[in-house]
Amino acid sequence: MRVHVKNNHASPETFPPTPEGEAVFTITRERFEDAAARYPHVARHLDVFIDWDLDHFERSMRTAEVLVTWDLPTANLAEVAPNLRLIHVIGAGVEHLCPMDWVPAGVTVVNNRGAHADKAGEYGLMAVLMLHNRLPAIVGNQRRAHWESLYSTPIGGKTLLVIGVGSIGAAVARRCRTLGMRVLGVSRHGRPLDAVDEMHTSGRLDHLLPRADFVFLAAPLTPETRNLLDARRQALMKRGAGVVNVGRAATMDYDALTANLRSGHLSGAVLDVFDPEPLPSGSALWSAPNLIVTPHVSADDGDSYVPLTLELVFRNLERLLEGKRLENVVRPELGY
Repeated sequence: MRVHVKNNHASPETFPPTPEGEAVFTITRERFEDAAARYPHVARHLDVFIDWDLDHFERSMRTAEVLVTWDLPTANLAEVAPNLRLIHVIGAGVEHLCPMDWVPAGVTVVNNRGAHADKAGEYGLMAVLMLHNRLPAIVGNQRRAHWESLYSTPIGGKTLLVIGVGSIGAAVARRCRTLGMRVLGVSRHGRPLDAVDEMHTSGRLDHLLPRADFVFLAAPLTPETRNLLDARRQALMKRGAGVVNVGRAATMDYDALTANLRSGHLSGAVLDVFDPEPLPSGSALWSAPNLIVTPHVSADDGDSYVPLTLELVFRNLERLLEGKRLENVVRPELGY
């Protein structure tokens, strides 16, 4: 089975290096072979080509059956890659490839859903605790050399609303419930989950927002979620609530958020996703009060991202060889 790995050349802004000098998202020959050693029964069936950008893309894709990549030229893919069966996107979001009407018949697209859960769950718990303990305001006071004791109560009994209860949202919900918080969840299907006290569909969002002390936004970007937390819905949030966004920037109106932070309607926010990235130096978000900006680091890390990705890749290669249903299948009509 021919596997083509398409890496993107690293840059300090888009693909930051690890302490070892490798890019966080780069699948090197060594990293691939480390994963292959754990799946020898799969590896012996593979012929792998590790590539960069489009250096050898067209020639290699003439015979490739599997493509592991973040992005790809989608035009005439059925002709460019007539043997292609599987595309593994090395991120959870696939909105950069939408609309997915380019996917050839017989090709399955999968993503990295779940690989981020542990790290993002820890980040989410940290962010909620920061908001509850007034850390954005305390940091702002420190910058101004202003002493003001801002007290907080234990967090038990507070309500968290998770919008987008996928692997990341569920991981955050589990951790927050251990502190005695009540967790409300919103997903497309609204099916019950053990980690969530109440599950709802997005049609109930307007009724849930006034109940939440904290809103954690982890939704993928689709036509249904674009501007989901708009100015009208932010006005429905209780005064003094806090908000976290680790999903995609376009799911929330950041201009409205800035206004709500300045007015005091919202007490604080932690944002990890922006459009564009890096966040321009002239953005109003840099100076918005009670706002913590983190540079898209909530779910990724240099030590485990590629090994976790390759674990998913090899599990699906094993399933492909055995004719079993693949994990993390993306539904092109939904965009995730």
